[in-house]
Amino acid sequence: MATIVVVGAQWGDEGKGRVTDFFAEKADMVVRYQGGNNAGHTVEVDQKRYKLHLLPSGIIHKDKISVIGNGVVVDPEALLEEIEYIQKEGLTVDSLRISERAHVIMPYHKVLDAISEENLEENEIGTTKKGIGPCYMDKAERSGIRIADLIDEKAFREKAKKAIRAKNEILVKLYGKEPLDEEEIIQKYTKYGEILKPYVVASTSLIYHAVKDGQNVLFEGAQGTLLDIDFGTYPYVTSSHPIAGGVCVGTGVGPTLIDNVVGVVKAYTTRVGKGPFVTEQDNEIGDTIRIKGHEFGTTTGRPRRCGWLDGVILKYAVMVNGLTYLAVNHLDTLSEFETVKICTGYLLNGKSIYDLPANLEEIEKVEPIYEEMPGWDLESLRKAKTYEELPENAKKYLEKIEEITGIPVCLISFGPERHQAIYRTEIF
Repeated sequence: MATIVVVGAQWGDEGKGRVTDFFAEKADMVVRYQGGNNAGHTVEVDQKRYKLHLLPSGIIHKDKISVIGNGVVVDPEALLEEIEYIQKEGLTVDSLRISERAHVIMPYHKVLDAISEENLEENEIGTTKKGIGPCYMDKAERSGIRIADLIDEKAFREKAKKAIRAKNEILVKLYGKEPLDEEEIIQKYTKYGEILKPYVVASTSLIYHAVKDGQNVLFEGAQGTLLDIDFGTYPYVTSSHPIAGGVCVGTGVGPTLIDNVVGVVKAYTTRVGKGPFVTEQDNEIGDTIRIKGHEFGTTTGRPRRCGWLDGVILKYAVMVNGLTYLAVNHLDTLSEFETVKICTGYLLNGKSIYDLPANLEEIEKVEPIYEEMPGWDLESLRKAKTYEELPENAKKYLEKIEEITGIPVCLISFGPERHQAIYRTEIF
C-alpha cells in the first residue's frame, strides 16, 4: 500500500497531469482534492492528448477509480461537457465518483466573478471568471449548495430559490444588472443532478477504506503552491489550498495516511496572470522558453510569463508541503541554451535573503541572485534511457536543484512521449 500526493511546486502549470498519469499506472485510485474547472491539464497517452479540467487524470485509465473530492467546487454543466468530451474520445467514465460534500458552482457565481474582476480594473486578480472564488466564498459563508443538495430535487429547489433571490438582490440593487431567471436555473440544474446522481458517493469512506485495504491511492490537485490562498503570493492566488495539506481537508483523509509528497516543477518557472515574478524574463529568453515549452494556458490559451528557475520558491514549496521528492518536467525546453541560470537567493535592499517574503511590495523589490551553469544539447538528452545517460551538464543542473531543495529528484521528463521520461526512484 502507498499513498502519494502530487502537488505543483511553483505557480501551477508544472505538468502535474503528466506526472500523475505516470504514477496512475500503478495506482488503484486517483483523487482530485481541490480547485475547479478554472485550471486545466493535458495528459498525453499513445500520442493522443486529453485536455482535462475537472476530471481526475486517472479517468484516462479505465481500471482506476477516479474521485472528485469534497474540496473541489463542481460546475455541473462544465463537468457534463467534459464527460461528453471524454466519451467522444472513446473513453468511459464508469469509474468516476463524485463526493456528496463537494460544493456546486451556480450561474450566479460566474456572473459575480466577472463583475468582481471588472470592478477591480487595473488591480484585477486575473481569474478565469468561472465562478470558483464566489463558490468558495459561499462555502465559507455557509450558504453554499452541495452535490448532496443537487441530487435531492426538493432540497435543491428550496436552497436554490433562497440563494438565487439573495444573489439577484445584489445583482440588481448593487450592480444594476438584470436578475437571473430563478425557474430556468432550477429546472436546468435539477436535470444536471439527475444525470450526475449515479456517480455520487460518500467519498471520504470510499477513500479511507481503499487506503486501509492496501490499495495504491494517488491524490492530485490543481494550480500550485504559490497560488495557495494562505501560502501563495496573496492576493494573486486561488481560493483553495493546492498545497499537500489541502488533501486532508479536501478528501477527509488524515495526514498520518499519506506516505509521500511529490512536488512537480518545470526546469524553469512560469506563471499566468498578475503578481510578482522575480526571475521573469520579459525578453528574448522568455519568448524562447515560451515557444519551445508551448507555454499557453490549457483553459484560457493565455501566454504564460516565463523565466529562469527560482530556487527560493522551490525551497519554500518543500517546506510548506513537506515534499519528499521532486519531479522535473520540460528539461528539453532548456536544451540548446549556451548557459542556463538558477536563482539561489534574493537581494533585498542590498542584503541577501533566502526565504520568500509575505509582503508583495518586498517581493517586487528583490533582485535574483543567479548561478550560471553550462547548457546541454537536445539530441543527447533525447537519446537518454537512464539517468546516467543524460548529458553531463543536464545532470549537474538536476543535482543543483537537489542541492538547493535538499530532496531528491525521482522523475525527469524531457518530452511529451511516455518514453521521454526517466524514473530514478520507484515510490509506488
